[in-house]
Amino acid sequence: MYKAVIFDMDGTILDTLEDLTDSVNHTMEVMGMPKHTLEEVRSYVGNGLHKTIERAVPVGCTGEDIEKAYIIMVEYYRNHCNIKTRPYDGICELIRDIRKKGIKTAVISNKNDKAVKALCDELFEDCFDFSLGDTKGIPLKPDRAMVDITMEALSVKSDEAIYIGDSEVDIMTAHNSDMKCISVTWGFRDKVLLLEKGADILVDNIAEILEILEL
Repeated sequence: MYKAVIFDMDGTILDTLEDLTDSVNHTMEVMGMPKHTLEEVRSYVGNGLHKTIERAVPVGCTGEDIEKAYIIMVEYYRNHCNIKTRPYDGICELIRDIRKKGIKTAVISNKNDKAVKALCDELFEDCFDFSLGDTKGIPLKPDRAMVDITMEALSVKSDEAIYIGDSEVDIMTAHNSDMKCISVTWGFRDKVLLLEKGADILVDNIAEILEILEL
């Protein structure tokens, strides 16, 4: 049995796409730039808000415009990150079942750390032993730095933990951290892409995760 389960946030435990899209489009409106559809924003997310903005602005934008747009996006999203966002069905129950078995749980995300902690407090009260988002001086996923910090906080080794995510970034993060990865198919990436990116284990529902964890 694993001693810890580390979750990604967006597309894994939370459906954040509408709030992210609204925040991107607010930024585009303020900047006088074209807005984007849900599906377009779905393809932009996964590597942090800065990369999301880089992908959202028109080709040829200056670095100064990108930084201005990023500041607008961060500020707006921080105050509007929990308007339409909701946990995926069964996720809260899954985390509680895991914790009942004495297994530690954590969430790490490339979104801003303040937003990560706010969403954990508001939607997953007492569900996680540790949470970490984009923090100055810490490389983002797929670098293993965030996972290493998390494992140290949980007092576990890589072979004692398993990572659960929804994207190619999560697959690379787990591989870089010498961990097995469960890739969920209900998130922001489709099954074909996940397989192309080397998914270890694909699951379509919560019950399959419980079987893998032997709970």
